[in-house]
Amino acid sequence: MRDLSPLDKKPLEGLRVIDLTRVLSGPFCTMMLGDMGAEVIKVETERGDATREQGTLRDGFSWYYASFNRNKKSIVLDLRCEEGRSVLAKLIASADVLVDNFRPGVLAQMGFDKERLREINPRLVTANVNGFGSCGPYVDRPAFDFIAQAMSGLMSVNGYDQGEPLRSAQPITDLVAGLYLAFGITAALRARDINGHGQHVEAVMVNGAISMMAYLASEYFVTGKLPERTGNDHPLVAPYGLFRASDGEIAIAPSNDVILRRFLSAIGIEHLMDDPCYDTNEKRFARRSELHELIDTRIASGTQESWIARLNTAGVPCGRVQALDEVFADPQVLAQEMTIDVEHPGHGLVRMLGFPLKLHGTPCQIRLPAPELGEHTDEVLASVGLTTDEISALKERRVAGAVPMNCGPVNPSAVIAGPVSVQDR
Repeated sequence: MRDLSPLDKKPLEGLRVIDLTRVLSGPFCTMMLGDMGAEVIKVETERGDATREQGTLRDGFSWYYASFNRNKKSIVLDLRCEEGRSVLAKLIASADVLVDNFRPGVLAQMGFDKERLREINPRLVTANVNGFGSCGPYVDRPAFDFIAQAMSGLMSVNGYDQGEPLRSAQPITDLVAGLYLAFGITAALRARDINGHGQHVEAVMVNGAISMMAYLASEYFVTGKLPERTGNDHPLVAPYGLFRASDGEIAIAPSNDVILRRFLSAIGIEHLMDDPCYDTNEKRFARRSELHELIDTRIASGTQESWIARLNTAGVPCGRVQALDEVFADPQVLAQEMTIDVEHPGHGLVRMLGFPLKLHGTPCQIRLPAPELGEHTDEVLASVGLTTDEISALKERRVAGAVPMNCGPVNPSAVIAGPVSVQDR
């Protein structure tokens, strides 16, 4: 890797990541590593990542794929044959991190068990994201986000009392597992700085969802009672939830007695804090429905805008329930650059989510748009010592493949944050 001055370097610049993942949890992890400056080499089959063909396609191009595969290079390699696996071994020898989202044991079946990986590259950090973990009776089960949501308990606590369990609309277990894997990889790289050795990192979709149970789990542990589904009401605090103004609902979160007193004072019923029917959270929780009606009667006298202004001034957390069109037009979201438009040569501007993590000294950047299938095959194979003739021979035997390289680095001026209408593209 080229030598850079410290001021030029991104947090993970100079690290090479071999990415064997596909679809979502793994690509989300490696996208974050790429956003932080790592060189991410996405190894794909001749057909490519399935997300290249998923979601609404615009002129044959998937924005879903583009949104999770920015800042990566793509090579096509047939790992079913020994020759392709031999090339993969060369890539592994050159890498700092190897990431896969195969079921446990698949990489070993391909000839890359932990002993061989250690022999090839003792400083290598290996990382795997899977559904159920690498030990236990469910090791060989296939898993998708919906199954992980169901089996982790997440669906059991979502929804309304007496209603059916509900899934989170977002593929939350995929995303949480990807976040944990990225965090684990960076921790393992730091450990390698200390002791000189790589190690294996594993993130599990079901485990990640279970870890997010927070106070729901602690309440179950202490009481032995299953949490009830409470819809938009808080399972531990009352009042807390959605309240209806004259023109729509407002989310209001008075999470403790100090904030609750501010809230009730702002809406003119502060006396309830001293009412023996409501003077403790336990009493308020037991009479949540009638308390909700009292508050709704007050909130209904004003508009969303007027109440949100008044409550924010009083220091009460609140906000409207916004649909995505409102979210992506919100001035705070725009100020935070949570939407960006990235130039993809041959496909125009592609709108995607921005960087949620803000590093003020070494900010995330779009350095590469999502790659065309096999776009960087020649470049990457040359970097591990293969000659032009050897690369050509691999292509002729369909062990490796590439398409014309027409993307290249992103011009920073082509990355636009802010309100660009998708309909205009």
